[in-house]
Amino acid sequence: MDKFVITGPTVLHGDVTSAGAKNVALKAIVVSLLTEESVILHNMPHIKDVLLMLEVVKSLGAVATFEGNTVKISDGETRSTTVPLEIGARLRTSSMVLGPMLSRYGRAMIPNPGGCRIGARPIDRHIEGLKSMGATIDYNSTDGFFHAEAKHLHGADITFEKNTHTGTETLILAAVLADGKTVLHNAAEEVEIDDLIALLNSMGANIKRTGSREITICGVKTLHGTEYTIMSDRNEEVTFAIAAVVSKGKIVVHHSERKHLHEFLDVFTKAGGKYREIDETTTEYYYDGPLSAVDVVTGQHPGFMTDWQAPWAILMTQASGTSMIHETVFENRFSYVEELKKMGADIEYFDPVVENPHEFYNFNWSDKQADAHQAIKITGPTKLHNAITSMNDLRAGATIVLAAIIAEGKSYIHGVEQIDRGYEHIDTRLQSLGATIERIEEDKV
Repeated sequence: MDKFVITGPTVLHGDVTSAGAKNVALKAIVVSLLTEESVILHNMPHIKDVLLMLEVVKSLGAVATFEGNTVKISDGETRSTTVPLEIGARLRTSSMVLGPMLSRYGRAMIPNPGGCRIGARPIDRHIEGLKSMGATIDYNSTDGFFHAEAKHLHGADITFEKNTHTGTETLILAAVLADGKTVLHNAAEEVEIDDLIALLNSMGANIKRTGSREITICGVKTLHGTEYTIMSDRNEEVTFAIAAVVSKGKIVVHHSERKHLHEFLDVFTKAGGKYREIDETTTEYYYDGPLSAVDVVTGQHPGFMTDWQAPWAILMTQASGTSMIHETVFENRFSYVEELKKMGADIEYFDPVVENPHEFYNFNWSDKQADAHQAIKITGPTKLHNAITSMNDLRAGATIVLAAIIAEGKSYIHGVEQIDRGYEHIDTRLQSLGATIERIEEDKV
């Protein structure tokens, strides 16, 4: 367990390279379970969640190596169909192994998955889809495992009640080796899913987007190995873009995914943030004058991503006026607010008036807790000061780090393991941009 000690304020300047996309990397590792041949994956980020997912596939018998930013995964000599509790319960996406294991071995056992505490994140949408493809799945509350069996998975016509990124990917992974054709309706449209589809098609899968929010998968008998480079992390790029502007500095991002950031760049420029296109995959983000308050509402692709709203909040603490963030994807994603308020941010919770909230919000309305809020108002600009804070989830962690960089004085941030889940060596990369940030073991002064 580590903590960050950050002394601010600091103006960030320099070059940084976006790491591989976390939201592709984890699923790409699961893809290796679908073939007997080797899968070689380039541009893999050195993050905790990747290491955990590698432990998941190794617990099932795969052999994996991680050198540089390349992962090689091969089928092992032994095969287990059970993900151990101590491994799978730490990672929400561990549930995605269900489809590949059912397709190849007819059974699987996985523990109730874990991960960020940013809402219920139910996997009921995944389970119901797998059942419609011929699986029998029961949850045993005594041992905490989902027990799944299927003689043969078959194609199905599946409509998601709510937009689900992971649910879409889970059923794609289940359908590629299933008998017949599977059509997913109301499927998620994120570009990370397109990258996963491209990876699978390079292995011999037959997957196409056949309509608006519609994906058609024609099952094949076998998949072969492949060598593939995953896309860069656009969530990480957003973090560095905001870091440049809130610190009143300038950051050049290499391996930029600018072409997939239209919704962010639209509100970013409205708020006064600046960027310059150096080439197709290189973007310079910089501060060039006062910032203005801009409201955002999170939503499914191509809307403003829920992963962007926490870093956006720190940008709005430095903008003139009152801005609003309305979270519609998760029912509990404002854990960072109390930490920012410790640092002097002027933020209030509120709940917008919404007709038919059961339909409007992307989460199960029944999961919403009485004391949780769906929106905040931020008044700025505010001069932030140092504080002792904690990280409660991945994006909130990035937000608190940015706040500490621009705050006056020395801040202590606990729970660093949360940001390590999704940002590759964030402390050393920020140091290279001029930040005064130190990683210290918790038991040391």
